Amino acid sequence: MTGWYAERTPNRSAKAVIAVTVLALLLVAAVPVALLAGVVMILLGHVIGGLALFGGSILVAVIAVVVAGMSGVRHLRNLVSGSSFRVEQFDSQFTDAPEPGGSDYTDVVRLDRSEYTEVR
Repeated sequence: MTGWYAERTPNRSAKAVIAVTVLALLLVAAVPVALLAGVVMILLGHVIGGLALFGGSILVAVIAVVVAGMSGVRHLRNLVSGSSFRVEQFDSQFTDAPEPGGSDYTDVVRLDRSEYTEVR
């Protein structure tokens, strides 16, 4: 039973990806609050400060989303290229396996091999 839990817990890289993703979500959720605070600052006379607050919050949120996406893609590539998943390369040539016979659908049009071509 302890071996199952050891396999299911995320490693350090996965924890970092989760942390960066949560940070990005929090920063994106803070953008409307920064807009409201910026509008209040503009109404109080601090136009440049209000615009800087709103623009800075958008900039930080976009950067966090980009970093989270890049780290997530890198982590996914490491998972797939590692031995934890059995991934086979798909050959571009289709096999001549027979197509399934019966179907419960009445509006299906059956085509012969001569009626369609392979697009590459």
